[in-house]
Formats: sequence, C-alpha cells, structure tokens
Amino acid sequence: MVSALYAVLGVLLLIKFSFDVVRLRMQYRVSMGDGGFSELQTAIRIHGNTVEYLPGGLILLLFMEMNGAETWMVHVCGLLLIVGRLMHYYGMHHQLMRWRRSGMSATWCSLVLMVLANLWYMPWELVFSVH
Repeated sequence: MVSALYAVLGVLLLIKFSFDVVRLRMQYRVSMGDGGFSELQTAIRIHGNTVEYLPGGLILLLFMEMNGAETWMVHVCGLLLIVGRLMHYYGMHHQLMRWRRSGMSATWCSLVLMVLANLWYMPWELVFSVH
C-alpha cells in the first residue's frame, strides 16, 4: 500500500516534533505548559498543528487508495500533505510567514483533493445498498 509510506513519513515527523518539545522542556525545566518561553511555545504549536492535520489526512489517503484511486494520485496527495507539513514547520521554526502560509495551503489543498477523490472513487452502490 502506497499510503503506508506517507503514514511512516508523517509519524517520523511527529516523533521529531515531539522530541523537539521534550528537548526544550528539559532545557527550560518546564514540565507543564510552555513556561513563557517563546521557543517552547512554537515547538508545542508545531507538534500540535501536525497532530491536528496529519491523522485526518492519512485516513483520507488510505481510504482514497482502498477506494481504487490511481497510484499517482495517492502519491501526489501524500507528498502534498507531507511537504505541506514540512513547509509549515520551517515557517514556524524560522518565523517566516510565507513558508507557514504556503505549508498550510499545501496541507489544505491535499485535504480537499483527497476529499474529492474519495467522493469520486467511493463505491456509492455499496453505500446505499439495503440488505
């Protein structure tokens, strides 16, 4: 399954972002919240934003593949999702609004494309069948 590749890449991103938060918590000796440290606030939001968008995107990607979408479509949507998350991370980490905005646009674009693909490839005859 092609979508497994993007699930692996996405979880690797989550692990990296989680390690960033833990490293900063240890550095600033903050166990809860952000302690008022802007660098920790940013790391927490980078991780949180990925947690908010990635799971839904990966579920849509898996369903898209299971519903019979072309392999190249799964790759395009998966790449757009992962690249969008990386761009957003880069923009937030370096305080570059253009990168952050582009990353969110890529993420939203991938989500909309996956929603449309799932609606297109959905086996509607099974959805509305009566047993």
